[in-house]
Amino acid sequence: MSLEDETGVVQVIVWRSLREKQREEVLRAELLAVQGRWQREGDVMNLIAHRLADLTPMLAGLSTV
Repeated sequence: MSLEDETGVVQVIVWRSLREKQREEVLRAELLAVQGRWQREGDVMNLIAHRLADLTPMLAGLSTV
């Protein structure tokens, strides 16, 4: 999974077991929080997801200015 914010893109590795357990978050979240561990090999960095959270309800309170 690729996630993007104003600073760039991060590759998130979501193993099948977590993807199945948190299917709704993976498919439905418009704003997704990822807790995990960074993995680095040379210049390549990935975030290995341990837990996902759907923060979509918080979008209404964000400023677009």
